[in-house]
Amino acid sequence: MKVLYIGGTGIISSECVALAMERGQDLCLLNRGNSPVPSGARSVVADINELDAVRRAIGEERWDAVVDFTVFMPREMERRIELFSGKTDQYLFISSASAYQKPAWNYLITEETPLENPFWQYARDKARCEEIVLQASRSGRLPSTVVRPSLTYGSTHVPLVLNSWGKPYTVVDRMRKGLPVVVPGDGASLWTITHSSDFAKGLVGLCGNDASVGETFHITSDEVLTWDRIFLQTAAAAGVEDPDLVHIASDFIVACLPDKEGSLLGDKAVSVVFDNSKIKAFVPGFEATVSFAEGIGRSIGNMDADASLRAVDPACNQDIDRLVSAYRDGLADARSRFAKA
Repeated sequence: MKVLYIGGTGIISSECVALAMERGQDLCLLNRGNSPVPSGARSVVADINELDAVRRAIGEERWDAVVDFTVFMPREMERRIELFSGKTDQYLFISSASAYQKPAWNYLITEETPLENPFWQYARDKARCEEIVLQASRSGRLPSTVVRPSLTYGSTHVPLVLNSWGKPYTVVDRMRKGLPVVVPGDGASLWTITHSSDFAKGLVGLCGNDASVGETFHITSDEVLTWDRIFLQTAAAAGVEDPDLVHIASDFIVACLPDKEGSLLGDKAVSVVFDNSKIKAFVPGFEATVSFAEGIGRSIGNMDADASLRAVDPACNQDIDRLVSAYRDGLADARSRFAKA
């Protein structure tokens, strides 16, 4: 099977590419050439948002499937439809499970859960992109499949709330130094974190799957943990027995750090449990097998073995310190006021 990946070198997509090659797919990666392409895969160097350059680069070539990790805005989706119409039997758009209703009316998320996120423009843009591409699929312009990952991480990442995405060792460093780390809410809300190698099994299984055209899927682990458990398992992997976990209400966090509104109120502040029945029905044998304890152990082990992965984000540290200080000052003030009353 001949497959084009747009992107293909990121945290999630690189695992998908590796598995696809292992299964014998003929792969081509289209990106700006800033990261090395795996041996055995072809490379097309172009900026996907420059239509004329991409048309020249791909010529009349056609693919059995196109997997696109790089669409975030409706206008970008419209351009992809224009670009790949007639060039593939299946276009797989990587959307986001953050597009689901927040807060959801039912704790169990299925593909039928409404796409309504009033807190996060990113999620609303992804939902609008889904509408556009599925309409193109129904009209026959571009046969498409929508895939929604949730919080998915690779073996060099630490996917904790309020961590630095670019320098994910930051919170591990704080734990090891005995510094406080922030857990949203009371730490008892439920969440699902998926290792990218598990996500890849579902995605690669959908490529070339004719029955999946016109359908939507989320692909996540079946393991459900509280945020406290997630932080404690991370601490254990880092060799920290008693991390200083500070529980702060999400609305307080957002009041202090407004840029966190989408990722908290629009995503991780509420319990979310995914029903993976649909992906299992379309990809027989699909099963997420990497527990968070195992996956985070790999991540921290890789960081300990490679100094380049142990960069610390000063701005993230400053935000956490200021947030914890504001919370503790407010708590002390409240206690004082009520003690006097």
